[in-house]
Amino acid sequence: MSTMNISLPDALKTFVDEQVSQRGYGTSSEYVRELIRKDQDRQQLRSLLLAGASSRPAGAADAKYFADLRDRVRGRAGG
Repeated sequence: MSTMNISLPDALKTFVDEQVSQRGYGTSSEYVRELIRKDQDRQQLRSLLLAGASSRPAGAADAKYFADLRDRVRGRAGG
């Protein structure tokens, strides 16, 4: 694992220390790693949402759509 040192103003350092204490992290590094992972997840979700928003519209999600979906799911479960 690589090491990275960061400098924080006193107010942010205090905030991080409080989060570590109150939320059960073992170290400030664990807390920062969690923040980075959540940001990665957020960016991935944003990318997926943008891709979906720019994709061609699908057919209507009507009663027939859901009936067909149930049939496909049941077919996979029984196969």
